[in-house]
Amino acid sequence: MPTVAALVLSLLAGPAAAHEAEPHASVLVWSFDPWVVTPIAIVGLLYAIGSFRLWMRSRTSHGVTGRSALIWWAGWLVLAAALVSPLHFLGEHLFAVHMIEHELVMAVSAPLLVLSRPVGVLLWGLPRKIRRLIRRGMKEKFVQIAWGWLTRATVATLLHGAAIWVWHAPLLFDATLTDITVHRMQHLSFFMTALLFWWSMLWRSDRGAAAWHLFLTMLHTSALGALVALAPRVVYPVQTQTAPDWGLTQLEDQQLAGMLMWVPGGIIYGGAALALLALWIAKSSRGELHAGRFHSP
Repeated sequence: MPTVAALVLSLLAGPAAAHEAEPHASVLVWSFDPWVVTPIAIVGLLYAIGSFRLWMRSRTSHGVTGRSALIWWAGWLVLAAALVSPLHFLGEHLFAVHMIEHELVMAVSAPLLVLSRPVGVLLWGLPRKIRRLIRRGMKEKFVQIAWGWLTRATVATLLHGAAIWVWHAPLLFDATLTDITVHRMQHLSFFMTALLFWWSMLWRSDRGAAAWHLFLTMLHTSALGALVALAPRVVYPVQTQTAPDWGLTQLEDQQLAGMLMWVPGGIIYGGAALALLALWIAKSSRGELHAGRFHSP
């Protein structure tokens, strides 16, 4: 608790440090990396255009439900907040905040976006010719085979788990702060494998199997968080080097980051597993043995 209190107080009152330990007068520094901002803005625009077009056609076809749109925009805003808002800047100077950023991307934004089932709406945001080309491509046999393989529960779980463990190797994780290209690759792999993972859990897999894979993901991410939190020395020297500017020692920053992955991160995956397990049991008790997926919102 003293460590958490120190972090909160430092964020509210302490001085910030910019890249390479340069002093900065305010923590409200927004990040405008064009390789991050542009895709987020384009996807948001496509969804808005697609929603409008479907709404205009709603008299003759199904439009976008308010619930699915709300879920989509919640996920989109969380993603933008994690990668563009001052949270991203703070994450480059505090390991604990960096961990919060990653959890928001993988365990909050990704499942919300997947739950909204946005593919059809996004396609309607494109020009007609491009939309038809993409739809034709999606029907190609090799595309369907590849998608079917990537969204198998075991494959998606392994890919997501591999991305998490590989990028948390100390040398590679610290490299993200000194090389912006590596940092972009880290966030992209976290986000894309999370989308595959949650799509498999929510729309492809039987709920019982999905609960099992979510439980396994909770176990291995919690184990990784525990390893980081309980390490007897600093193993992320670059990521934690500016922690003293915020009232924390380097080891305290590392410990807090590990705890955030260990407990809150584990609660999200574990909570999702319990929810799917409860739904699976409820359906099974009513004899709906094959009702293994969510219904579209």
